[in-house]
Amino acid sequence: MSSKDPSKVDPDGTEEQSGNGPDTSVADSDPNGKERGVAFLRSPWWLRLIVLTFIAAAVSVIWFTNALLSDRFSETTRNRAEVRLALYTGHVLSELQRTSVVPLLLARDPALIAALNSEQFSITSQNLMEAQSEIGAASILLLDATGRTVAATERTRLGSNHAAEPYFVNAQRSKETVFTVTARDSGGYDFTYSRAVLSENRIAGVIVVGAEMSKFERVWAGISDAVAVVNSENTVILSTEPRWRGLAINDALAVRPAPSAIARAFQATSDWANDPPDAYVRGEAVMRNEARIPFRGWKLISFTSYDSIREKVNAVLALEIMGFAVLLALIFYLLSRRARRQSAVARRESADLRRLNARLQQVIAEREKVQKDLAVAEQTLAQSSKLAALGEMSAAVSHELNQPLAAMKTYLAGARLLLQRKRSEEALSSFQRIDDLIERMGAITRQLKSYARKGGEAFEPVDVRACISSALSMMEPTLRNRSVRITRMLTRENVTVMADRVRLEQVIINLLRNALDATKQTADPEVEIILTAGETVTLAVRDNGHGIDDLENLFEPFYTTKSPGEGVGLGLAISSGIVKDLGGRLTARNAPGGGAVFEVQLPILTEKTQAAE
Repeated sequence: MSSKDPSKVDPDGTEEQSGNGPDTSVADSDPNGKERGVAFLRSPWWLRLIVLTFIAAAVSVIWFTNALLSDRFSETTRNRAEVRLALYTGHVLSELQRTSVVPLLLARDPALIAALNSEQFSITSQNLMEAQSEIGAASILLLDATGRTVAATERTRLGSNHAAEPYFVNAQRSKETVFTVTARDSGGYDFTYSRAVLSENRIAGVIVVGAEMSKFERVWAGISDAVAVVNSENTVILSTEPRWRGLAINDALAVRPAPSAIARAFQATSDWANDPPDAYVRGEAVMRNEARIPFRGWKLISFTSYDSIREKVNAVLALEIMGFAVLLALIFYLLSRRARRQSAVARRESADLRRLNARLQQVIAEREKVQKDLAVAEQTLAQSSKLAALGEMSAAVSHELNQPLAAMKTYLAGARLLLQRKRSEEALSSFQRIDDLIERMGAITRQLKSYARKGGEAFEPVDVRACISSALSMMEPTLRNRSVRITRMLTRENVTVMADRVRLEQVIINLLRNALDATKQTADPEVEIILTAGETVTLAVRDNGHGIDDLENLFEPFYTTKSPGEGVGLGLAISSGIVKDLGGRLTARNAPGGGAVFEVQLPILTEKTQAAE
C-alpha cells in the first residue's frame, strides 16, 4: 500500500494541495502585489536572455575577428614570402650564370693548355686554387684526355679517374660548356660545369668547375622555415631539409614522423578553426609558395609557418577576450547583488515553509494510517464473505457426507458377515468400496479447507479450466439441491494465467452463487460458463434470471438486491478487487434475451511471457 504526498512545493515557494486533508495554505495579505513581484524576481527570463545574447555576440565577434585577421595576416605573409622567393631565385640564377663562364675562361688559359701538352702539373693545382678563391667556385678539376685528375683544388682528388662521369663524357661530345647534376654517394647533388680543353683542334683534357650551391641551403635554413629547389621532374635537388633530397616533392612532404595524440588533437583543432593549410612540414602547418627559375625548368618552393600569423591574431583575440571577460564579470556582479536580494526574500519565507511542511507531514502520517486501517478492513471483509459462503455450503456438504457414512456403515456390517462366513474375497470388495467413500469425503473436506484459507500473494501459472472444475466441485452440494442446468463451453487446450488459485476460485464461486440466486424465481433456470482464449482469457458466466437493474453501483461495497439476511453486498466488490490485482477486469451487462452476463478478462500466459517471468 503506497501513499502519495498530497502537497507539492515548487521552487517559487507557492503550494499546491490535493486530497481531503485540512487546508494548510498561507495567503499573503496583498496577493496582487507581493506575489507578482516575487514571481517576477524569481523568473528572470529576460536577464537570462540578455546574458545568452551577450555570450553569443562575444563568440561571433571573436570568430569574425579571427577569420578576418587570419586572412589579412596570411595575405601579408604570403606577399613577403613571394618577395623573398624572387630574391632567392635571382641568387640561384646569378650563381649559375657566374659559374657557367668559368669553364670557358679556363679552357682558353694558355698555362693549362701547355701543362696538358707537356704533362707538367707541378704548379697547375696552385693556379686552380688561386682561380677558385677569386671566382668563389666550389671546386675545380683538370682532367687529361683519359679522364684522370691531373690538377685539382682539392689535392685528395688528384689521380682519381672520371672517364665514366657524365660531365667528362658530355664535355668531350659537345665541345661546349655542359651543365651536369650528379648525385653524391653521401647524399645530395654536385652541380658542375665542364668544357673540353682544345689544343690544335684536339681534345687535350676537360676542365670541371663545381657551382657553390650548398651555400644557399645554409643561408635559407637561417631565414625561411623550409626551401627546396626541384628540377623539371619535380625531384628535390636542393633543400634545407636534408632528407628531402632525391625525392619527389610530394613524397618529400609525406615524409614526417607520426604525430602524437596531443599533436593530432591540436592539428584537428587548428584545421577546424582556420582554413586548411597548404602542406605540413615536420608536423606543422605551412604556407606553400612557388617561383620558376628560368634554368632547365627548375622551380623554387618555399614553406612558411603560420606561427607568426597565429601570434599576431592571438594577440588581438586576447585583447578582445579580456574586454568581454571584464564585461561578463560586471554582469555577474550585478546578478550577485540581485541574488542577495532574492536570498533575503527566501530567508523570510523559509520559516513559514518549515511550519507548513511540518503540518503537511502530520496530515500525510494520518492519511497513511487511515489507508492501512482501510486495507486491513478490506481484507477482513473479504475473508468474512468467503466464510459466509462457506457456512452456506456447509449444510449441503454435511448432507453429502452423511450419505457416504450411511453407506460405509452398511458395507462394514456386510463385511463382518462375510468374514464370519469365511468369504474373505467378497469382504475385501466391501472394504475397497469403503476406501473409495473415504477418499470422496476427504476430497470434499480438502476443497472446503483450501477455500477457507486466505489466498497468498505469490502468483503461479494456473489452469483456468481446473479452477472452474474445482469451483463446480465445491458448489456440487448446493447444485444438487436445485434443478439448474449448467452448460460449460470450454477450450480443449489448457488456458494458463498468472494468478493465486484460491482467489481465482473465490471469484468463480461468487459469480456462480450470484447466478444461482438470480435464477431462483425462473421456471427453467440455466447457467452458462464460457471460456475463450485469444490475446486475453475471457471467462463469461451467463444466467437467464431477472437481470441487473443498477449497473453503475453494482460493484460498490454493500450494494445488494437480496433480501435482508441473504447477503451483505460484498461478493462482487471483492471479486472486482481480486481480478484487478490479477491484472484483469470484471465487467457486467444485461443479455439481449434476458438475464445477466459477467465477464472476467485476464492476461494470458504464453511461452514467451512465461520465459520473461
